[in-house]
Amino acid sequence: MPISADEFKEALGSWASGVTVITSRAGDRIHGMTVSDFSGASLSPPLVTICASKDSNTTALIAEGGCFGVSVLTIDQQETSNRFASKKLENERFVGVETLELETGAPLLSDALVNLDCRLVATHDAGDHVIYIGEIVKSVVRDGEPLVYFRGAYGRIAS
Repeated sequence: MPISADEFKEALGSWASGVTVITSRAGDRIHGMTVSDFSGASLSPPLVTICASKDSNTTALIAEGGCFGVSVLTIDQQETSNRFASKKLENERFVGVETLELETGAPLLSDALVNLDCRLVATHDAGDHVIYIGEIVKSVVRDGEPLVYFRGAYGRIAS
């Protein structure tokens, strides 16, 4: 018998992770959401994975548009993380947010620590989530410190 949802959240909440905003585009529609379930998957070819709730509007756009962007947030972007996580602000997530496009057309947050522009290469069903695998077609890396999430709170890496 599997553990409960509360036990799952408690256990995985003890895994410190970076914070990303995942974005996508399908035609003239864009959407984005905060995701901590992001990781590298392969060096050759360069692949990353994200886990996205099946209920998310962003999830539908990734499937339709065949692309997604990953913006790794900086320590100063807690408000951005909260905005892209909030259901109340779902239709206002991009208001006043400066974005850039690289190759796929997925909007990327201009002031992020890292931008990864990804072409969708595989989709896997995973319970109430979808696992997307993307091939990185362009990347931008900037100087800065990442935003970290641990046990329900934002933090920073100790120097």
